[in-house]
Order: sequence, then C-alpha cells, then structure tokens
Amino acid sequence: MCLAVPGRIESLLDDHPLTRTGRVSFGGIVKEVNLSCTPEANVGDYVVVHVGFAIARVDEQEAQKTLEYLRQIDELGEIEEAGS
Repeated sequence: MCLAVPGRIESLLDDHPLTRTGRVSFGGIVKEVNLSCTPEANVGDYVVVHVGFAIARVDEQEAQKTLEYLRQIDELGEIEEAGS
C-alpha cells in the first residue's frame, strides 16, 4: 500500500531548485525530504510527502485532520519503525 503523509517543513537544508531538501515533521517524527517538486513551499508550510518527495502543499487544517486519522489507526508508528 502506498501512502502520502502530510508534514510540516521545519527547516531547509538545500535550496537549489534541483536538489532542494528540508527537514519535515510528521507529528513529531522528523525526516529529510526532497522538496524540489514543491518550490513554493517554505518553512512552516505543510506538504504531502510520498516516498521521500514532497508532492504538494496542503493547508494546516487538512494536514492536522489527516495526521489525526493516522494516529487513530496507528500508521505513524509504522512510519517510524520503517525509518529506523
């Protein structure tokens, strides 16, 4: 099953258009994410991430609702275990 998860951009690590990356928090779990597909996204914005790539910006309310659904089905625990 493929899953795209919303997260909040905490910091930018590289701002070059082709290699743009940042640290993204997924309800407290922080991962390095490629942001080259979302050049309009900045620190504090929420993005939807699929296989390590931010694929779209999303508003905070929608992101929080999705994160809450994932917490309810314990999917965030699986994401944390997979990244270990």
